[in-house]
Amino acid sequence: MYRSVTLKALQQGVMDTLRHSPESVSGLLHKITIHFDGDHVFLDGRDVTVEIRDNRVSREVSFISSLKPVRDRLREMQQELGRKGCVVMDGRDIGTVVFPDAELKIFLVADARERAKRRYAELQAKSHDGIELPTLDTLEEEIKSRDRDDAEREHAPLKKHPDAHEIDTTHLTIERQVDIVCDLARKKRLEPAD
Repeated sequence: MYRSVTLKALQQGVMDTLRHSPESVSGLLHKITIHFDGDHVFLDGRDVTVEIRDNRVSREVSFISSLKPVRDRLREMQQELGRKGCVVMDGRDIGTVVFPDAELKIFLVADARERAKRRYAELQAKSHDGIELPTLDTLEEEIKSRDRDDAEREHAPLKKHPDAHEIDTTHLTIERQVDIVCDLARKKRLEPAD
């Protein structure tokens, strides 16, 4: 969702304006719609699933997510989705701010270099011939910078909820990660209610 707002800001050419006048982001959020259909993300009715993974978006998303009006609006949207029940959400403040009372909270971590390798593979799979990809070192530095920015932001900083299960995915396949999370969910369902 934050990537969608970032993409909209980039498409409208307002990043510089937002840096000098962050309160002007309200105009960007006024009629924004973000919805999901399976693995697809729709921004204002248009499928932006691929576009929100663009490296330009990755570089700017921390700034956009630091803006309180953006956080407030997206929190409302996320909580509305959550009211429908049986939802799995991921995000840097889902377990601490959006749904601090969620039944199951997972906090995924991985070595920055491994995350850069994963990002590079994702970009490589989606790139077209002739498109220059960022280096692993560049991606790693961007990841570290984003983590630092998100952990230090004033509103809803990135942190682990005390009840969250931390899973280091550095050396785990995606299949093993899914197995671990599903096992935790099954155990949670079998626990007696308070």
